[in-house]
Amino acid sequence: MEQFDLVLRGGRILDPGTGRDEVADIAFRDGKVAAIGAEAAAGTGRVERRVDGCFVTPGQIDLHAHVYWGGTSLGVDADQLARRCGTTTWLDVGSAGPGNFLGFRKHVIERSETRIFAYLHISFAGIFGFSNEVMVGEAGDLRLLDPVACARVAREHPDLVKGIKVRIGSNTSGANGLAPLYLAIEAADRAGLPVMCHIDRPPPRYVDVLDVLRPGDILTHCFKPFPNAPCYADGRVREQVWRAREKGVIFDIAHGKGSFSFHTARAMLAAGFLPDVISSDVHKLCVDGPAYDNLVTMSKFLCLGMPLEEIVRAVTVTPARILGRPDLADLSIGSTGDATVMRIVEGRFLYEDVLGETMEGDRKLEIDSIVLGGRLWHVTPS
Repeated sequence: MEQFDLVLRGGRILDPGTGRDEVADIAFRDGKVAAIGAEAAAGTGRVERRVDGCFVTPGQIDLHAHVYWGGTSLGVDADQLARRCGTTTWLDVGSAGPGNFLGFRKHVIERSETRIFAYLHISFAGIFGFSNEVMVGEAGDLRLLDPVACARVAREHPDLVKGIKVRIGSNTSGANGLAPLYLAIEAADRAGLPVMCHIDRPPPRYVDVLDVLRPGDILTHCFKPFPNAPCYADGRVREQVWRAREKGVIFDIAHGKGSFSFHTARAMLAAGFLPDVISSDVHKLCVDGPAYDNLVTMSKFLCLGMPLEEIVRAVTVTPARILGRPDLADLSIGSTGDATVMRIVEGRFLYEDVLGETMEGDRKLEIDSIVLGGRLWHVTPS
């Protein structure tokens, strides 16, 4: 009888990357997926857990978060938050810039049990003035945006830096318009990386940003409320949004404190425009609401009618492809041994968007347990 490090028994394996959707046992050994189905069922595990009634998915990825805890005013503790939301891989987008990335790497990333990658901010100091007391848009002073330094640091850390981040809009770049985006693209082009562009209040306009983004670049906060929403007042999706998707621009939710509206989401989903990526934009000012974490964001989409398989795809397959780590996104034999185990709980649950609008949902997603590197890392208390 084959011996494994861990066996999860009786769960529904939902794995859009491989097309697997079945109730089956899954086993882990030496940090990898070792067996699925009959072979796993026939073996024994040093640790075994019954997960009947749960969904076993690849380890979930939050592609927009701020986890430079202690080094920035907006950072949250990745490992602590992961235990409540099931995220096994984080992408920190722009908390650190070229001037302070080494501190992020040494003091947070290398000490974290959950995996952290980064999009390096074009701003030399990253997002340095973001709190209830001080709010300074880092792209408001073009002297801080040095594409030479940004590209150099990105090339020095290819194992962790997966792209370049920029924030533009009246709140973050003032009257500089599209200039910070052009500088970010220049750095990204030199480093051979994609760009993630944040937008807030215009100027610039949502559609003007889409015209500049390249295939593989990410528009984050894609379901914003008015102004700078992706749809007209009557709910029609703007033509430039469809064209950008055809071009290969990636649309990322990034809920956050000010960037997700039920009205916009309903219009976009009704038009058949599903987000490519579901992410939380979790940070110090929204971790206690309205975003909370990515599990809550996923639950909102579940109650809005997005199919569960597509929700899971948006937090596994697509973000893993963007990161260049497809091994993180499936549960095939030999793949990275991360898994998120969750269940759907039925009841009456109140959800809130960034405008204060509430929605009563009849379901929510709840974490059962988390597997990291083939070991049972966390079990939610009963």
